Amino acid sequence: MASAELRQIRRRIRSVQSTMKITRAMELIASSRIVKAQQRVAAAQPYTRAMNEVVRSVAGASGGASHPLLDEREQNTAGVLIVTSDRGLAGAYNTNVMRMAEARLIELKRQKLDLRVYVIGKKAQAYFRYRGYLLENTFLGVTDLPGYGDARAVANVLMNDYAEGSIDSVEVFTTRYVSALTQTATRMQLLPAVPPGQASAEQNTSGFSYEPNAEEILGRLLPRYVEATVFGILLDASASEHAARRRAMKAATENAEELTRLLTRQANQARQAEITTEISEIVGGAEALTRG
Repeated sequence: MASAELRQIRRRIRSVQSTMKITRAMELIASSRIVKAQQRVAAAQPYTRAMNEVVRSVAGASGGASHPLLDEREQNTAGVLIVTSDRGLAGAYNTNVMRMAEARLIELKRQKLDLRVYVIGKKAQAYFRYRGYLLENTFLGVTDLPGYGDARAVANVLMNDYAEGSIDSVEVFTTRYVSALTQTATRMQLLPAVPPGQASAEQNTSGFSYEPNAEEILGRLLPRYVEATVFGILLDASASEHAARRRAMKAATENAEELTRLLTRQANQARQAEITTEISEIVGGAEALTRG
């Protein structure tokens, strides 16, 4: 009959193997999702490039047109948007973004600015609520498979608050997807909007004519430009999340395999010790009978 030590080791082996099945399954799921996420990021890039080109061209032709989303105001209330995931087990993916955002929030507090915090994902919601930050708006169920409607909902909230004067700027803290092995926590300015590569009317050589006029067209394009920017942020964050989770689950599975080998070796040693003890007892009993 197995000793208590051997039973405990075998119980730990079964527990580790059960955990390994979960981590392996999560690794495979993340691997399948990251391919789709990469495809969505690549598919959105032509639209983003075309939007940037059109906005740049119209901004140059408008001759420095004004728009509520372009207004740079004195900083009294700073808006901060933090993008994380709804689920954990993604390594340092969420931690890197939240630490960077928290450092910036502390810096803004020292500047005596009011703060309005917007979060995407349950991890950021739990983290900043626990630390006593008042969350202005929370968006959940977005990062796993973001759609353009999700980006529009987030962008509309931010643009409305900015247009109404509730906030004077919006900074976004998110993760930029570089490759399957590299994801970088980053900060970017969302509002006031800065059309990419602004050009003057003299520098605008597109030769286009605008109807009704470039200023009005720019006013209609800027909200779409902000929405497209938010959509790109969500797509990058989704791809980064799946890549980080796949890497974390792969490491967990490898650790579980190594731990299983170690525990199996200990179990074999314990079993060998039991067998040696049993043989010694049998031999000792046989000798005792022979002497008797």
